[in-house]
Amino acid sequence: MISSGATGYDSKIYEHVKYFYDTQAWLPKNAVIANQKALDALDKATRDALLKAAAAAEPRGWKVSEEKTKWYAEQLTAKGMTIAKPSAQLAADLKKIGEQMTGDWLKKAGADGQAVIGAYRKM
Repeated sequence: MISSGATGYDSKIYEHVKYFYDTQAWLPKNAVIANQKALDALDKATRDALLKAAAAAEPRGWKVSEEKTKWYAEQLTAKGMTIAKPSAQLAADLKKIGEQMTGDWLKKAGADGQAVIGAYRKM
C-alpha cells in the first residue's frame, strides 16, 4: 500500500501494519487554482489584492503542511508504527517508476503538458 501519513492515520492503517516508509510522495497541502481569463478580467485593485493575499497565504500553507506532516508521523508512531526512510533501492525504484509515468503522460499531454512539467522542474 502506498499512502500519505494523513490518509494512513485517518484510515487507521496502524491497526493492520507496523511499518511506514516515508517516501515523501504525498504531503498534506492545498492549492487554489484560478482561471487566467477570469483573473485578467478583474480590475487592477482587485487583482492586486487577490495576488497579495495569495502571496501571504503561500508561506502559511507550506508551514502548516510541514506541521501536519510531522503531526501525522507522531500520531502513527504513538499508535505503534515504526517510521523509517525508504531504502536506497526502494527510492531509486520509485523514482524510475515516476519518470516512466511522467514520460508516458507527456507523450499524451503535448506542448501544454511539457510546459507544466518544465515549470514544475524549475521550482
